[in-house]
Order: sequence, then C-alpha cells, then structure tokens
Amino acid sequence: MCGRYTLATPNPAEVRARFPIGESIEVRPRYNIAPGDEILAVTTDRAGRPRGEQLRWGLVPSWAKSPDTGLKMINARVETVAERPAFRGPYERFRCLIIADGFYEWQRMPHGPKQPFHITRSDDALFAFAGLWSIWHGEDGTTLRTCTILTTAANAAVASLHDRMPVILDPAAEGPWLDAATPVARLPELLTSLTPERTALHPVGRAVNDARYDGPECLAPPEPDPQAALF
Repeated sequence: MCGRYTLATPNPAEVRARFPIGESIEVRPRYNIAPGDEILAVTTDRAGRPRGEQLRWGLVPSWAKSPDTGLKMINARVETVAERPAFRGPYERFRCLIIADGFYEWQRMPHGPKQPFHITRSDDALFAFAGLWSIWHGEDGTTLRTCTILTTAANAAVASLHDRMPVILDPAAEGPWLDAATPVARLPELLTSLTPERTALHPVGRAVNDARYDGPECLAPPEPDPQAALF
C-alpha cells in the first residue's frame, strides 16, 4: 500500500540534477502528496527520450468510461500487474518514475489514534517509485494523464506497520524500467524491495492525517503522549 508520500527536498536544482525532468516543469516541496494530486514523474516521449511531467495520481485506463475509476487505482501489485486489464498495457509500454523522498505508513497503537511514520532511504536520498502511466480521452475533449505506484511485499523494517510497501527502484534499475525496449520478461527482476538495512522509519505528528494539509508540520516529531507521562 502507498497512499501518501513526500517530495520535501527544498532545492529544485537537486531534483533536476538527479532526474531528467528538464527546466520547464515546476518543482516545489510537497509534504503530504495524496491520491488525486498532480505529481512529478519521468515518462518518455514518442522517441523514447525521458521527460518530466505532472501526472494525476490514480490511473485511469484509456478504455475507461469515466475518470472516477482513478482513485481506485492508486496502486498496482507487482504480483498481478502483468495480468490485470487496467495495468497490463501500461506495464508493457508506459512505465514511469515517480519522484519522491519518503512515504507514510500508520501503526496501530494500544490506545488512541494510529501513529504515522515517515519512511525514507537510510541515506535520505531522493528515489523513484516504479510507476505506470496512461492517457484517457473524454468524449468532451478532456485529456487526463494519470499514473499508479507499484507495490510489493513489505521488507522487515516496514512489515510491523503494513504488509505492503511501494517499490523503490534501485538507481541502476531506473533506466531499464523507463526504457520501453526492456523485455517484459526482465521487468520482475527490476522490482525488488528496498532492503531493511537501507530503510529508515521516523515517527511524525498527526498533521499528516489530514490529506488536505501539505505543510512542513507533516514531518514534525510527534508530541509527547500525555498518558505516558503519568507513569
């Protein structure tokens, strides 16, 4: 599962240096990216050249009758992505990199609301989720460019929070994943999970629980538990 993530790096030049997004696309800090948002991704043009663009998170298949299906397709499971009708075509031809520096997951607590965690690479480096994208055309001339994030079984560091996690590509796998010429039979080997040793979990406050809020307080440490202070 991946239902919320971040691209909070404050320096756009760092993002442009790491990923081939070009100079024209806007880069700004995002602390609480949610389904339905426009997100920063790397796709390819007709000639196969990488390009940066904004895609709406929640894949709408080209054959869908309505764009409302998108919010049901924010994630695609690596185990079934090659078989599902909504994802099979994009998996073969329209793969993308979704740029991020962390994602959120929630832990059930003995009492009170769930505790949110911000999960990053242990070196705090920028990374790319493995993504798929699609173009949908409405009868009224509307065009939507949308995407989904692939998920896999959680590694040992994340498993205490959730049994799934997004696929964080190894930097060496980003080029082959993006390249439409990569044989489909080779794709599963690119979709390995980030190892526990390279995964860091940071408890954060509950500002992130509101999907409408996208400020730096989402990454602030949690406030002390007043009940814990009684013991």
